[in-house]
Amino acid sequence: MYRYCNERADERFLQWKNQPSKIPFTFIYDGKQYNGFPFPRVLEQTERDGEKETSTQTFRVDEQLQITLLLTHYYDYGATEFTVWFENAGTSNSAILEDPHVSAYFDGTNPLLRGILGDHKNQYRPYTSGDLFGCEYFGSENGRATHEFFPYFNLENDEGGVMLAIGWAGRWSTVFENQGDKTWYVARYAMDIKTYLKPGEKIRTPLFLFAFYTVRDEYYATNYWRSWFVKYNVPKADALGNELKPFSTCSLAGDTGMPNCDGSISETEDTSKRSLDKLFAEGIHFDYRWMDAGYYPDPSGATRNDYWGYVGVWEFDKEKWGENGFAESVEYAREHGVKTLLWCEPERVCMVDDLVKNYGYKAEWAVYQHKKEYPFSDLYILNDFSNPDCVEWVKNQVLPLLKENKIDMLREDFNRDPAYAWLQKDKEESPNRWGIHECKAVAAHYQFWQDVIACTSSYGGCAFVDSCASGGGRNDLQSLRYAVPLLRSDSDRTTTSLRLSMTTSFCKWIPFNGACHLEKGADKECEQNGISDVYTWRASYLPILNVLGGRFTQDENFDFDMLRFGLNEWKKVNPYLLKDFYPLTPWREKTDRSGFTAHAYVDAETGDGALLAFRMEDCQEEELTLSLPFSSEEKGYVLIDEDSGEKIHTDGKTVKLRFSQPRTARLLWLKR
Repeated sequence: MYRYCNERADERFLQWKNQPSKIPFTFIYDGKQYNGFPFPRVLEQTERDGEKETSTQTFRVDEQLQITLLLTHYYDYGATEFTVWFENAGTSNSAILEDPHVSAYFDGTNPLLRGILGDHKNQYRPYTSGDLFGCEYFGSENGRATHEFFPYFNLENDEGGVMLAIGWAGRWSTVFENQGDKTWYVARYAMDIKTYLKPGEKIRTPLFLFAFYTVRDEYYATNYWRSWFVKYNVPKADALGNELKPFSTCSLAGDTGMPNCDGSISETEDTSKRSLDKLFAEGIHFDYRWMDAGYYPDPSGATRNDYWGYVGVWEFDKEKWGENGFAESVEYAREHGVKTLLWCEPERVCMVDDLVKNYGYKAEWAVYQHKKEYPFSDLYILNDFSNPDCVEWVKNQVLPLLKENKIDMLREDFNRDPAYAWLQKDKEESPNRWGIHECKAVAAHYQFWQDVIACTSSYGGCAFVDSCASGGGRNDLQSLRYAVPLLRSDSDRTTTSLRLSMTTSFCKWIPFNGACHLEKGADKECEQNGISDVYTWRASYLPILNVLGGRFTQDENFDFDMLRFGLNEWKKVNPYLLKDFYPLTPWREKTDRSGFTAHAYVDAETGDGALLAFRMEDCQEEELTLSLPFSSEEKGYVLIDEDSGEKIHTDGKTVKLRFSQPRTARLLWLKR
């Protein structure tokens, strides 16, 4: 049974497939504007895999320019996506390609635009734009796709609506404009593209997705989207194609007895086994050991106690790990059922002269950031990922590191905004090459991730990576076909109120995500311990549970009972965490602790689920009345309290919950 079939969306896909000139994509080539693809087809191929159909069509524009369209439809969801490749298949430079973009309109009365903003200063704040008078603009100008703004949108109307997404790990922009019963949608990327293509050169567009639904209801739209995302966009777990399921991680960096600040700079060959043995002895079992920054020497070969500054050499520092210490620690963990993930930042380098001297690096691959913006510019140098030779050099460092040590998962970080570097490279090359370096760098990075996945999955590791980019900077739709965000935000290691705020908004859009298990207050950088209680644990129950910060052998009073409690209870909840999601209370600012927050996860097939409700720290009320949108007058619910076993029967679609005191969390099991 497919709950989301949409015949009108199926018809639209078939029209686009059979009449590609109708596809809402526009570009200028050799001074002429083209709408869709009104060119002779030189190749057409269709593949069907269950409810997913992909049409690959190639068009010849002139002796140089060849266009390939990848058009995919999901019949069980009425969702259609496409990506376009421009390639110079000739022997001389092509004419100028300008301003490729999506320009589409959607019929529907009383339109309403819903979405969330990005990470960092906006911290996934939701928005609603009711009348759409004038233009609503959203965009990423710094080159990290999901900082500040978020390229996912819900445009609803009286007939249902459409979910829109842009899969592009770079700059993008959208404009929405309402004209009566029509709403225009324009989506651009790598802004101001105006470039010719050299012979053999090939660039791609973003992944543009249109997912049409038929019921005007935000809960319906949310869970239509989440259901599609889990089925079709979350990467597989391994090379066998197994579904990715919730997992837990644990960092050992705080358990060395040495100073440590937001990373693994102090973890060594002598500390890791001791920490693992203590956890195993206490009956603590998690899925991944988390190894963060600082395991490598700097490019001169010196040991550095800097958790991310002196990057560029991806090998283990022998002073910290001996000849084979880390590989042995990986094998030891694996013998106890624990995999290993490893931090890396392949797009940034430092100490270029030493890289050239000692590692075969080419100085021209280094792109320096603007010194006025970054006064310590030697730490803010980017690799030129638009250069295939540079990317190959990076791969020749990273892939052997993974394979020789049998690393299961790469945690890839990216701590600089790349837009300035891309524009600088455009300017250096020649006129009429605007946007080319961003296009090539983004495509090369997607391919790099695919190569990493091929490497790790070849020896039984993961078929996915972690998409960290200063936290939540690279969570576009295309990136999340290869990756999951272990930490949806760097900030989500601080207060519980922020964590609940983010869950209410972020989980509507990105089902597979994680946060820290502790509450560390405002200073996440250097506070190793933090609050670990029932309230914080229950606020941290997400598909990825991260135990970040723990002095397992160093603190004789460490509360292993609480750690066991959280891990074991999360395991009971996690079968529901990728099911339908219902925020049951309004979104709150991270500093607003004066009320209640509640949300539920429900299996639409069985009706069972879990409800988590929080009386926040400054809340003066004792009773919370909740409306349960998944319940009905005919089929109510019984809620079973995890702590007391109390059974609470719903009154139709509502339920009343009592809380004895502030900072209290209740977990209730839902039974239809």
